[in-house]
Order: sequence, then structure tokens, then C-alpha cells
Amino acid sequence: MAETCYRHPKRETAVSCSSCGRPICPECMTPSPVGMRCPECMRERTKVRSGSAAFTPGGIQFPATIVLIVINVIAFFAEVASGPGGLTTTYAPVVSEFGLFGPSVAAGETYRLLTGGFLHDGLLHIGFNMFALYFLGRLLEPAIGTPRFVVLYFASLFGGAFGALLLSPDALTVGASGAVFGIFGAAFVIARGRGFDAVARSIGIILVLNLVISVSNPDISLGGHLGGLVVGVISAFIILAGERGKLGPRHFPAELIAIAALGVVSILGALAIA
Repeated sequence: MAETCYRHPKRETAVSCSSCGRPICPECMTPSPVGMRCPECMRERTKVRSGSAAFTPGGIQFPATIVLIVINVIAFFAEVASGPGGLTTTYAPVVSEFGLFGPSVAAGETYRLLTGGFLHDGLLHIGFNMFALYFLGRLLEPAIGTPRFVVLYFASLFGGAFGALLLSPDALTVGASGAVFGIFGAAFVIARGRGFDAVARSIGIILVLNLVISVSNPDISLGGHLGGLVVGVISAFIILAGERGKLGPRHFPAELIAIAALGVVSILGALAIA
């Protein structure tokens, strides 16, 4: 059964608002750089906010991105505080105890699949990842909505952990790169799928450059990057399928379940090969 526009119940549609997910007909669609929006979301986005209102949830279009950056930064300072001094984290106890390491995961420390994605090997490492997360998050999170973005982020993080263990099971691996590459891939696919070819082209060029760096530098976890990228790309196709009516009238929860399932499969795969 086809969905109907939330403002015009007699009009069937296969398009949903890219912000709130409500079905909208052509009359209610307003094109934006991140997809079609309903009238209410467009009005909300164009409001001018100042002072304390800028810090309310309605004043920030990418709250999950900010929260994830804060968590990563806090974890980095915890590394530095436990380390030998300065901003180096190479020999920090937090890294050895919570970084992704196959033998430790096999011994039952499964939490490393998650915690390893919030630790970083030095200031340059976290600086690059958080810059990319901010750049991509402020673009993708408003485009697909915060719930989708959060599930996609963690599914990509676990995909990165799976890929890292698949290619380098005995290496100690840290970093949010798997999740970031997942967002890279998702942003590219969704931009292409919604017809924003110029945006997709820019993201694609940056993505290819980063993949070249990943392949050429032996100190970078290629498996982590590729694992996150694959999960992000598949997640984006799931979101596009939902928006085009291929997942049924209740596509939004179906999308979240399908993306979360990718994360679960990644976890099971990582545990199987650790």
C-alpha cells in the first residue's frame, strides 16, 4: 500500500521529507541541498536564532555530530592524561586496555570493538578524523535525520572493526576512521541518489584521495577504512530504498532495523575471526 501525503491524505507519494521522514506530495516538496523537505521543516530551518536559542536542540541541525565529536575529544584527553606526557598517546594505558586488538577480543574483551573507535593515536589523528566528522556530519545528519545518522555511524564503526580484524587481527588499532569512512560513503551515495551530482562529485574526489592514502600508508588500517565504507554505502542504499517506497509504508523503522542489522553482522563477523 502506497503512502499518502501527510498534508493531502488523498495524494499517494513515494517521497519523504529528508528531515522528518513524513511522506510529501509534489505540492509540498521544497528542494534543498540535502533533499526534499516538507513545509514545516523548511520554515524551521530558515528561522533566525541568536543568543541562548542557538544552543537549544532546535537551533542545532546536527546534534549527534557535535556529541560524537565531544565524546571522541574527551576520550583523547583521557588517553593523554594516562600517557607518558605531552600529547602523545602511543604508550597510553587507555590505548592498550581499550584499543581494538584481536587476541584480547578473542579472550572476551568484546567491548574493544566499540571503545577502539573512540581512541586516537595522537593529535594529528584525532584532528583529521574530527574535522572530517564535522564536515560530513553537518552535511549528512540534517539530510537523513539524527536517528538514521546515529545508527549509521555505529554500524559503520563496527564495520570498521570487522574490517580491521579481518586484515590485521594482531594489530592494535584505534580511531574513528571506520565510522568516518562510513559517513563518507553514505554521503556520496545519498547525494547521487537525490540528484545532487556536484556535491557527490566533491565528496567522491575527497573519498578517493583518502583511499589512496589508506592504501599507500602501511601504518593506516586499510581494513578498518574499507569495512566502514562498505557498511556506510550499503546503509545509504537502504535509506534511498526506503525513501522510494521499496521498503513499504513503514519504511523509517525498517531502515533503522536494516542498518542496525549491518552493525550486528559486523560484530558477529569480528567475533568469529578474532
